[in-house]
Parts: sequence; structure tokens; C-alpha cells
Amino acid sequence: MRPSEYDFLSVFLLRSSGLTLGADEEYLLESRLVPLAQSWGFLGIPELVETLKKGTEPRLATAVTAAMTAEETSFYRDRQSFEELKTVILPALLQRRRAWQPLRIWSAACSTGQEPYSIAMTIADHFPALWTRAVEILASDIDSEVLTRAERGIYSQFEVQRGLPIQLLLRHFDQLPDQAGWRIKPPFRENITWMRLNLRENLARVGKPDLIFCRNVLIDFEPSTRQAVLGRMAQRLAPDGFLVLGAAESVFGACDAFQRLRDCKSAVFRPTAIKSVSLTA
Repeated sequence: MRPSEYDFLSVFLLRSSGLTLGADEEYLLESRLVPLAQSWGFLGIPELVETLKKGTEPRLATAVTAAMTAEETSFYRDRQSFEELKTVILPALLQRRRAWQPLRIWSAACSTGQEPYSIAMTIADHFPALWTRAVEILASDIDSEVLTRAERGIYSQFEVQRGLPIQLLLRHFDQLPDQAGWRIKPPFRENITWMRLNLRENLARVGKPDLIFCRNVLIDFEPSTRQAVLGRMAQRLAPDGFLVLGAAESVFGACDAFQRLRDCKSAVFRPTAIKSVSLTA
């Protein structure tokens, strides 16, 4: 790949998704874009770049952005986040809400759906009364193709073996004929709304969630984009809500609208308007 092509793709991805490429990530571009280029009938990345420059194939631009922002995921990834969802976050939210009030949860950059389904299974297993009344889960991603797959709720044997205990697999999934995979049961699929959304855009469509999961996404953004996205999330999040980031992510130096819960091991944040940020708050 020529330096000029690398530079063009770096600028293109920054503008389309906020993704920042380092100076030595040519391997990442090639591993994700060479197969995409071939699927479009190109010989390689040079032809793909030339077509992008012409601006005549918006579908290609979308496909390149989706390929480069695709996030590896698994059920109950970073299990500590789900343990604290069960023991800290949900009890705190339920304490402040009347029985009839819906609980609104947003899984941002949900990829193929393992995260929102893991959230739903956690609620169903540990808060059955909440699950049977009003839980609204919104799952969004920039890639419409992964959203379509997530909505179907079908996973291979390899995918369900990654992080999903066997007892939960048997309880919440149906095995497809001829061992063609597993499909999560209808109540979980029916209780999740799927939305194509670029986090760099206006977030008004997500409503006012009580809880935002946005894990392992912001770490790839340039500082100004990270700051802008966190600022927009702060405007949308309920005043007593929670923000959960990836284990290696933080709001430090990017947004003063959140502060971390000191007693949580995972990256859990609350709005700074909340007086205390300990588990006893």
C-alpha cells in the first residue's frame, strides 16, 4: 500500500466514523479491506481507494467504514461489567424508580448483538419481575449488516461457546435443525429495538436512557471525537443514570460531565451532578 493511499484512508475514516489510525496500522487496513476490495471485484486496495476518491459508490464508502469499525464481541464480554450490572447498577436504578416506570437501556455499537442479549439475559435471570414489566433495550451500530444479523439472533456453535455458560445456552436458546447453530428465544429478540446509528451524529433518536453501554469503542476515536460523543451522551443520559465503558477506557481528560464509581472494578460512570460516586450512593 502506498503512503498516499494510507493517508487517504486515514482521513476518510476519521471523517466518516471518527476512527483514528496510528502510523503503523497498515496491517489492519489490509486484513480488513483486501477481502472487501476483492468482494467488489477490485484487484486490491489501490482500486478501492480510487473508487472512493470518485465518490460515485456510497455503498462502498459505507462498507469500508463498517469493515474498519467492526468490533470483536462475545457473550458476557468483560464479565465484571455484567456482575456489576447485576449487583450495583440495576439495584440503584430500581431504587429510584416507581414500579410502573420503564427502564431504558442503550447498547451503543452493539455489533452482532451479543452485548444487548447478554444485558437482556442478565435482567431476565436476576430481575424477573423487571423483565416481565417494562424494560426497553435499544441496540445501535453503524453497520446495517451486523444489525440485521443481530436481529435474527442466530449464532454458530463457536460463537455461543465464547462466554456463554452451557446452562444459559440451554435455557435461552433453541438449537436449529441439523446443528446449524443456535437462535436466542423470541422474548429476547422481541424486547430489543435495533437502530443504525453513527455515534458522531445527533443522538436525539436514542431518547433518554437510564443506562448506556458503550464499551471498547471510544478508545479508537481521536480525542476531539471522543469528547464530542461523550458530551452528547451526557446530554441524553438520565440525571441519575449510568455509563459503562470498556475496561481500558476512561472519560478523564475528555469529558467532565461524568465521574467514575470508585468502588466498581469495571469502568462505570455517573453524571457529575450525583453527589456521591461510591456504591453507597
